[in-house]
Amino acid sequence: MSESTETKSDQRGSRRVIVGTVSSTNMEKTIVVTVVRRVRDRRFHKFLTNRVKYHVHDEQNTATVGDLVEIVESRPMSKTKRWRLLRTITKAVEGAS
Repeated sequence: MSESTETKSDQRGSRRVIVGTVSSTNMEKTIVVTVVRRVRDRRFHKFLTNRVKYHVHDEQNTATVGDLVEIVESRPMSKTKRWRLLRTITKAVEGAS
C-alpha cells in the first residue's frame, strides 16, 4: 500500500475487511459475496457454520462466480449495498464445476 492510502484510512477510521467467495454476478456493478464463519457453540461446544451474503459494489465488473475476494466496509450505495470490492485474492478455475 502507498502512504497516501494509509493516511486516508487513518483519517476516516478503521473499516472492516472480510474475505469471501463470489456467489452471484447477475447484477450490473454488484456482486453477491458469501462469507462463511465457523463458530463454536458456547453450551454444546459444537462447531457451527454461519453463512452471510453481502451485496458488494464492483465498479469494473471484474469478479466472476467462484473468485475469492476481499471486501471492505463503505458508505451506503443503495438499499442493500454497504461494501466495496477491495481486491481479488484468487480467480475461479475455468471449466470446473
